[in-house]
Amino acid sequence: MNIIRSIRPLTFCLLLTNPLLYGQSDVAAGASSSSLWTMIGQGGWAMIPLGICSLALIYLAIHCARETTPANFGTDAFTNRVESLCKNGKLEEASSAAKHEPTLLGRALAVALPKFDPASPDSSGEKVDDTVQEIFELEEHAIGQWIHYINVIATVSPMIGLLGTVSGMIGAFQTMSAGGMGRPELLAGDIGEALITTATGLCIGIPAMIAYSYFNNRLNNQLVENAQRANTISEHLTDSRSS
Repeated sequence: MNIIRSIRPLTFCLLLTNPLLYGQSDVAAGASSSSLWTMIGQGGWAMIPLGICSLALIYLAIHCARETTPANFGTDAFTNRVESLCKNGKLEEASSAAKHEPTLLGRALAVALPKFDPASPDSSGEKVDDTVQEIFELEEHAIGQWIHYINVIATVSPMIGLLGTVSGMIGAFQTMSAGGMGRPELLAGDIGEALITTATGLCIGIPAMIAYSYFNNRLNNQLVENAQRANTISEHLTDSRSS
């Protein structure tokens, strides 16, 4: 009986301490899960425009990826078909095929081919080339403005981060002037704001610069490739009439 009586207080103590241990583990888990939000909160006001920049970058990257898809500019199957029709002098069928082609090359040829005059192949051929070039330039401007916005984000995001850094350093100096030299913990928030905003601005600006270069080169390559296709069709068009 004495042994049982001595065990009861020990069991009671263990029951009391176990919930405390579980509570400490829950607190640790909650602290680790909320560390990201804590960092965002320490970033201060600059995290709001940086968050907007990050969301805008994601939207622009998805939009530019869709707009610069190679299938939107032209296909080899359509080019070969129009070339064959132009060689055989079937201009109406070539124009009809271009009108039903949803690509940029199809839209350009749908407008340019009706301007070709078999009686004056040289002058009308230049009109066809000029029309195709004009439509390609308009498409380049329409897509290029969205790619340019990515470059704006790549430039502005690090500057916003730098502005947040300056704001944090100003707050740190104000804390020091108020008597925080002997208490480093008072400077932690201001220094954290300075470092977090700089890192966030760079984390947004660097991918934005890479995305801008990628989509800009992708657009230029597609325009050049399909301009060559259009020139090949124009050459077959004039050659078929001159022969």
